[in-house]
Amino acid sequence: MKKHFLLSFLLLGFVGVGLQAQEALFRAQQIISPEVHQDNSVTFRLLAPNAQSIQITDDFLPTVKIESPMGQMDGPGRADLVKGENGIWEFKSQILGPELYNYSFIIDGFTTTDPNNPFLIRDVASVTNIFIIGGGHAELYKTNDIPHGSVTRRWYDSPGLGMDRRITIYTPPGYENSTEKYPVLYLLHGAGGDEEAWISLGRTAQIMDNLIAQGKANPMIVVMPNGNVIQDAAPGEGSMGYYKPQFMVPKTMDGTYEANFMDIVKFVESNYRVKADKANRAIAGLSMGGFHTMHISRYYPNTFDYVGLFSAAIMPREDATAKVYSDIEGTLKNQMNNGFKLYWIAIGKTDFLFDANTAYRKMLDNMGMKYEYVESEGGHTWRNWRVYLTEFAPRLF
Repeated sequence: MKKHFLLSFLLLGFVGVGLQAQEALFRAQQIISPEVHQDNSVTFRLLAPNAQSIQITDDFLPTVKIESPMGQMDGPGRADLVKGENGIWEFKSQILGPELYNYSFIIDGFTTTDPNNPFLIRDVASVTNIFIIGGGHAELYKTNDIPHGSVTRRWYDSPGLGMDRRITIYTPPGYENSTEKYPVLYLLHGAGGDEEAWISLGRTAQIMDNLIAQGKANPMIVVMPNGNVIQDAAPGEGSMGYYKPQFMVPKTMDGTYEANFMDIVKFVESNYRVKADKANRAIAGLSMGGFHTMHISRYYPNTFDYVGLFSAAIMPREDATAKVYSDIEGTLKNQMNNGFKLYWIAIGKTDFLFDANTAYRKMLDNMGMKYEYVESEGGHTWRNWRVYLTEFAPRLF
């Protein structure tokens, strides 16, 4: 009797779970959003029968100017959805070019994600949906049927910072089964980012897999550290637990990170099969990471043969009083005299850091320091930084 009761109870439980699953399925009404059409226009849908107004905000609409902690920047535009039958709202975009896009909905003033699209990405404290329009450079952002590298999260000891810290490392296809040694690219994030930024927002693993498979880039290890020295890991991944990420945290650009960067290099060269010399080290970064890259590469002027500044946040700072920031021109001259193979600067025409980068290039010109310069469309966005990585990585090693 007890066995029958238990069996009945379990069956009822399974039925209940099944009914809940079906109920969730029915509530979704099998809405497809986003729906990419053959001409690469996209339709977005949302079931919200009681809403008064719904907008979509995304990076494929005309940009608007917004105020940020870094100054006035380009922000995503907005467009209205139209309410149709059964309380389903719709918006159809124009034909979109190849790209990884992100978007959110604004329902009666409240910004939220698309419940019919489970693919999300975090940028600082904002979470948005994503989708890819294929073709062109966006093919490099896809996971294609090719050999794949590995992505690991390691913890390294930083004696200079007095803590163990988390780091993201990409190793190329075949690394685990070979005895070969590889060159290393140290790839640094911007303000508000962490060791997750380049691998998620930047699509680093997909880009490197595709470039290597196409023979456009040499197999290499890519090291993506956390540039926020008060954190041992990204929010929610370290000892500080779950907390809201901030755009700028204390000590982010005060010289501490740059002064202790060799802790990262020593860990990598002690734990991975690498070619541990200047000719096989590269360093690059976006925005704040470009600031860090510029200072690290000149503070250790005989360490990196390849340097990449992506929309670098090179500007005067009141807190830039540490030893790392002293004698900038003198250390740049040392870096120049030691020789390097590539000093690569890229920025968008409407980037709020454009003038600062122009001034920096003028200083390099006056010194006679050689560099390559790429000027793209657009502003201070991941859309540019992903492209910069696809152009920079093939130039290495």
